[in-house]
Amino acid sequence: MSGCRSVRNGLCDTLAAILLLLAMNAANTASGQTKTGLKEKESLDCAPSASWSVPGGGKLAESAVIAQAAKQSVVLLGEMHDNPDHHRWQLQTLAALHAVRPGMVIGFEMFPRRVQKALDQWIAGELSEAQFLAASDWNHVWSTDFNLYLPLFHFARMNRIPMVALNIDTRLRRAVSAKGFSGVPEEEREGVSAPALPSSSYLDYLLPIYGEHERSGKKKGVLSRDDPDFRRFVESQQLWDRAMAQGIQTAVNRPDHPLVVGIMGSGHIKHGYGVPHQLKDLRIPDVAALLPWTAGSACAQVVAGLADAVFGVAPFSFASPESPPRQRLGIRFEMAQDGGARVLQVEKGSIAEQAGIRDSDVIREAAGVAITRMDDIVEIVKHQAPGTWLPLKLKRGDETIDIVAKFPALARSGA
Repeated sequence: MSGCRSVRNGLCDTLAAILLLLAMNAANTASGQTKTGLKEKESLDCAPSASWSVPGGGKLAESAVIAQAAKQSVVLLGEMHDNPDHHRWQLQTLAALHAVRPGMVIGFEMFPRRVQKALDQWIAGELSEAQFLAASDWNHVWSTDFNLYLPLFHFARMNRIPMVALNIDTRLRRAVSAKGFSGVPEEEREGVSAPALPSSSYLDYLLPIYGEHERSGKKKGVLSRDDPDFRRFVESQQLWDRAMAQGIQTAVNRPDHPLVVGIMGSGHIKHGYGVPHQLKDLRIPDVAALLPWTAGSACAQVVAGLADAVFGVAPFSFASPESPPRQRLGIRFEMAQDGGARVLQVEKGSIAEQAGIRDSDVIREAAGVAITRMDDIVEIVKHQAPGTWLPLKLKRGDETIDIVAKFPALARSGA
């Protein structure tokens, strides 16, 4: 998916004009070493801080991005779940879109469909924050700091913007990952239809990710797209994308034809592989994909087709002299039926990954304390002092293993 396909001709015309002006200026500067140096420096900054730009192209005015995005049926806003600046950017972008097109619905990856009633009650003003936290089952369905998302929830409530739960229960994703989509009875699929087949590029994109998220202690080897386990992994990822796309489709088809804004992890948006691909299959091609990007970093990834536009955010520092953030292990998890915290996802570069924790591991004990409730692991990690070590007892397949999570001297911020 490219910006020119998704945000239509407005962004393309603007980009073309920018590139033409740059070319004319270069041609008319015979001896401008200083200007040339500045241009070269700017070209290296692929996502300048506090600016919008087209991946592989040039800068864009915010008014152009918002105006063109607001003309679409759907706008997808990406995020790194635990980055506060990404959520501030989402709020800023939501406010700008709402000013242009107030008829809006906001869909959230964070909520499974079964808690939709809680979202409706929140928007209606019937629940306090604490009641909403409990009614939405937040600590079970999304183990990321609730406060990071609270400004988005209040924005929706203040403006009476409907919130839609886009996700499905992790139980269904695990079943598809283990058995494949066809192996799960139709009545257990939560109404999710068969996903559109993945593109070859998407398979290439997911293969190394699959390699990083080994399951059941499988040994590393030569990765193959034909591996049945990999194919089931792809199906579970696509199930997630398809479920969110169908939730968005339902919102798009409301009688008032609102602008539907999806709040989700950037991995579901990049290159149009995930949710945009499924939306296209559902005959909703008018989709704008907007991403936050850390200014001046990972420029090799900011290529044409990554998204319609990216917004440069300053590198996030977890240090805060006023209120030090709580420690984080860097996992998403749920409670296992027979006790312990089952790891659903290990964040790349996290303390958990460095300690050797893997997806599907079950954390039985932390610091010698048995994990029997969702809050157990959260509270233990939250109060872990910087620079200390946390012993963990894990169940991995049929094995019980002991590992140590080493927390750096500088605390990082949630669970």
